[in-house]
Order: sequence, then structure tokens, then C-alpha cells
Amino acid sequence: MSDKKPISSVNDFVVRFANVNGSGSASANEMFARAILRHGVPVSPRNIFPSNIQGLPTWYEVRVTEAGHLGARGGVDMMVAMNPQTWDKDVAGIEPGGYLFYDSTKPMPSTKFRDDITVIGVPLTAITNSTYTDPRQRQLFKNIIYLGSLSALLDMDPKLIEQLIGEQYKGKEKLLSSNVHALHLGRDWALQNLKCPIGLRVKKSDKVGDRIFIEGNSAAALGAVYGGATVCAWYPITPSSSVAEAFTAHCKKYRHDPETGKAKYAIVQGEDELASIGIVIGASWNGARAFTATSGPGISLMTEFIGLSYFAEIPAVIMNIQRAGPSTGMPTRTQQCDIIACAYASHGDTKHVLLFPEDPAEAFEFAAAAFDLAERLQTTIFLMLDLDIGMNHRLCRPLKWDDARQYDRGKIMTAEMLEEGRDFGRYLDVDGDGIPYRTYPGTHPTKGSYFTRGTSRDRYARYSEEGTVYADNMQRLVRKFETAQDLVPRPLQANAERPTKYGVIYFGSTSPAMDEAIGLLEARGHQLDRLRIRAFPFHSSVASFLAEHDFVYVVEQNRDSQLRQLIVNENGIDPVRLVPIVHYDGTPITARFIAKAIGDHQDHLKVTPLRKAVS
Repeated sequence: MSDKKPISSVNDFVVRFANVNGSGSASANEMFARAILRHGVPVSPRNIFPSNIQGLPTWYEVRVTEAGHLGARGGVDMMVAMNPQTWDKDVAGIEPGGYLFYDSTKPMPSTKFRDDITVIGVPLTAITNSTYTDPRQRQLFKNIIYLGSLSALLDMDPKLIEQLIGEQYKGKEKLLSSNVHALHLGRDWALQNLKCPIGLRVKKSDKVGDRIFIEGNSAAALGAVYGGATVCAWYPITPSSSVAEAFTAHCKKYRHDPETGKAKYAIVQGEDELASIGIVIGASWNGARAFTATSGPGISLMTEFIGLSYFAEIPAVIMNIQRAGPSTGMPTRTQQCDIIACAYASHGDTKHVLLFPEDPAEAFEFAAAAFDLAERLQTTIFLMLDLDIGMNHRLCRPLKWDDARQYDRGKIMTAEMLEEGRDFGRYLDVDGDGIPYRTYPGTHPTKGSYFTRGTSRDRYARYSEEGTVYADNMQRLVRKFETAQDLVPRPLQANAERPTKYGVIYFGSTSPAMDEAIGLLEARGHQLDRLRIRAFPFHSSVASFLAEHDFVYVVEQNRDSQLRQLIVNENGIDPVRLVPIVHYDGTPITARFIAKAIGDHQDHLKVTPLRKAVS
């Protein structure tokens, strides 16, 4: 019995499932999250899984949040402890007054519990053993049985879960009925033997609205389809593989000739990442819209070809779903740790365009925009997602597309223009924006051809080792990068209620936790203006924001505060004025972490130093 009052909360709590990878728990845990959505209550689930197929610990965290806070909060109100390997860690992570749900078939010593939590035991193994004879069925239905028990404890409508089961097993009547039976086995046992509901409850609401529930990788893949991509070359690597897999599925549905039925796309699994980016560059040179999806180690392998794309000015799109590095690192943990690697990828002087979506909706929009930018700027564009956005379902606004939208193919020298006698220099800056004209292969039988090379050349693509010619070309590339400032998504600024000399900069998947942290900081009396960066190169408004504040916190998920480094490098600001707030243990950053880190620093700034005593 708990010696602390149990937590009581409606539509505002965190449930974490602790399971063994490969136990079949993933579908049941996701069904739990979707069932709460069916109640009209927003959820924000996160899957924390190991880099093996079976046997290691896995966790699935569901934040129930009527207020719509979609970032990780920190802390666990109810632990569903199904893994003996992680029992002690899981029990220790429960909030005081929280709840522990476990399989009570085998007695547990009292030392394995805590006095300040409510312990809820359900004999799951005993129920499954008495109902099923097949070992695999026992394991799989055990997950549905605990889902049924949770539905009773949290006062959930079982009919909504039955609907989800019906949708999942449509046309498979035997599986459908057996899963519904298992659901009610768990629910009925809880209703008959436990006090239901507990202090945590799910109450029907209408806070979901028209938002959709989608993974960032799937949204980005769909954005590639709408953005006109017809070629995807990739090599499997976690956590980016599902981008190519989703693109394949979308193409099979949308990329066929309506008359002949023939596929209008090419998806190539290269022998490695180096081959994949080479295929992308070759396809783009031929006029196709092409991309690859990869993660940190793949970026490392691709850097020489990325330099070719930059210097020879060939469009390419790379979707980088970041994970914890370096080397193999933690393949199934999230970080924002490839910022510097991508911004300056390849040897020599390079600068690349980076896009930072905050959720699946922006992943869709920025993915589509990346192909326009790649062709407009004739260079590699990086779409910088991470595992947290890419492989977790997130509520977001509906994906929208304007059917009247035209693709921006950039500066293309046509056969007609060549016939008119237009001066075609492949690397000639005609308009002063650093962007030259290009031709597609076969544009004209005798005009518009050029030699594509990774070596130094003059404005007409003729080989040259003249230092002045090389410097002229490199400076033009700088002008082109400056032009990109006004083409990429601009930062979004939100000011505090009262004027303040403190600001905060953040980006990508950090955004939902940061937005919530602002409220926590305001409750402590701290006012901060905030700026969400959505792209590199930085728009001029970033420099303005820095100039308007004495101190600016830079919140990011890597050890070395890489975005802060980039800001210092590109804006020439005094580094002392940029305060790093970094989180890099591989788990998603939380609102509590941000609020504490910034709040403690703010409190320190406000302390009036004692005057030195004079004897």
C-alpha cells in the first residue's frame, strides 16, 4: 500500500510499457495509444527499442495529453513492467504516487516494490496458461490481455479498442474474435478483482480535431512523391530505411502511367551508401528528381560524392534521419548530431543547405520543397530529421498540397534559347545571384553540351588550374549560398509577454518540448523570446534576434552544441552570449530538462553577488 497519495489525473499522464524485443508487444502498445486517440484525447507515443531483433529490452512510452503537449515530458506515472531484466530500473523511474502494473503470477519479494507507489498485480501468465495451449499464442495474447486490464483500470471504452482490433484484422475473422476474447479476459479479470478505475483516467474529449497520426519518415516519403521524385537509391540503415520503404509503397499507389500501367519510378538498393548517392547524382544530372535516405554512417561514406554535387553543381536530395553517433554509436537512439557534418560535408570549402522540420507535416512540406531547392540552387539539399520524428507516430495538422503548384526546375537553357544565340556558360553567373544556367542531356544536337567534372574549370566548363579562375568560381558559389538565404524556410519567432533581454534558439524535434518548457519557465518567473530555426543558411532575422538579446540559449540534442557552433561561425557572435543547453543520452529531450537547465541558469544570473568584506 502506498504511503503517498496516489496520483489523480484525467487525460494528463504518462504510461510506459517495458517489454522484451520480439515479444509481439509493439502492436498491442500502439493499439493502446490509438485507442486513447479514439477517445478524442491527444497522445504522443515514443518507441525506445534496441538494435537487435529479439531478446533485448524495449520501452514504449505514451504521453496522454489533453493540453496537446507532444514533446516528451519526463517521468512516468504508470509503469507496465513486463520485463524482468529491467525491473529495478523501471520501478525506480515511477513518479512518487504513481502506479506499477505487473504480472503477479509469481510472487515478488516486498523489496522489489516501493512504498510510495500503488502496485497493481494481474496474473497474466496464469490467465494465458489456463486459456491457451500454444506457446506463441500465450505470448501474443498476453499483450492483449494486459491491454484489456488497462482499459478497465483507466476507464477506457472497450468498444473503441474493439473497433481498432476489427480494423487491424479485417477479413480475418478467427484472429479478430480471438483478440477481442483476449481483450475481455483481461478487462473482466480487472473489473472483478481490482478497484477500477484508478486515479489515472481517460475521459472522452474532442481535442484531436482533424489532426492526423503519422510517422515522420512516411510523411517525408510522401513529400518526395508530391515533390516529383521518380528515383530513390538507398542502402538499408536504421533509422532511415522506412523512408525508402514508404516511398516504394507510395509509388506503387501513385506512380503508374494511367494508360499503360507501367511504373514511372525507379527504386534501387545500392551495394552501399556510396553507390546510392552516385546513382542519385547520375539520375539528377539526367534531369530526374532523385534522392537517397540515410543516417550518420551513410553521410560519412557519401561525403566525396556530396562534394562533387556541390562543385559540379548537380541537384541531389539527402534525407538524413539522425541517430546517435559517432561510428556505429547507438543506431536506435535519437540525436541531432550531424549538423556540422552535413553543413560542411566533404573536403575543401563547402556549404550545404539544411532543412529542419519539427514534425511530420513539415517533413512532408520540406521534403517536397527540397527538390525545388535542389534544382533551383543546383546542389545537394539535406532534409534533417532524426529518429524521434522519423520513427515515431506524431499528431500533426493534415498534409496539404496545392494541385496548381508548379515544380521549380531552376535555370534551364532550352533548345530555343540556344538557337537564339544565348551565351551558354555552364558556370557563368548571368544574373549576379551565383546560379548559372544548365542544360539537360540531349537538349540540342550541336549546342549546350559541356563536360561535367569535379576538377577546377572556368565559366564555360573548360578545365583550368589558374588560381584566379578557381577563386572566381569558389566566390560565385558563396554568392549562390547567400541567395539561398531567401529561398529556404524562414525562422519563426515568438516573443514573451513582457520585454526581455533573454532569448532561446531551437530547431527540429526539440520544438514540442521547448514550446512546453516556455510555460514551465514562465511559471518560475522567467521570460524568454524564442526563435525556431528551420533552415541553414541562416536568414538575416537570426542575426537580428542575436543582436536584440544579451544572452541566447541554444537548445539541441548533441554533446558539442553543433548548431551553436554553426551560429558562431556564420554570424561572428561572441560565443559567451550563446549558452548551450545540450541533451545527448539518446532519449528525446524533455520539457522538464529544458526548463530546469534554463531556469537554473536564469536564477544564477539574477543572484546579486555579495560585496567583498572590508576589514
